[in-house]
Amino acid sequence: MLFISEDNTLTCMCNTWGHFFIIGLAKICTPLKTKIEQHAIDAVKAKRLKERMSQATLAYCLNVSRGFIGDVENPKMRAKYNLNHLNELAKLFGCSPRDFLPDSFLEEDAP
Repeated sequence: MLFISEDNTLTCMCNTWGHFFIIGLAKICTPLKTKIEQHAIDAVKAKRLKERMSQATLAYCLNVSRGFIGDVENPKMRAKYNLNHLNELAKLFGCSPRDFLPDSFLEEDAP
């Protein structure tokens, strides 16, 4: 069985003669979030902090779990806001969804 551990290592769990072995195969080098996704996350977090709003309150307003907001703001986790989240956040903060996006395109790093 293959899975990605918390430190982004591709890991294999093997069952040999009734014994489980965990083998770290390789570090995953691709970022978990693109630059534009991280930009939106940072913009939401800045607005949240400016309003002195906790992650728990934001989660309640978006009807998501408290853990989801923490995962979104954690660069080691894959969770991110989608367009529906950004629309609801714009309503909540009294702004445009565009306020969470960059003014111009962002170049992604080559793999």
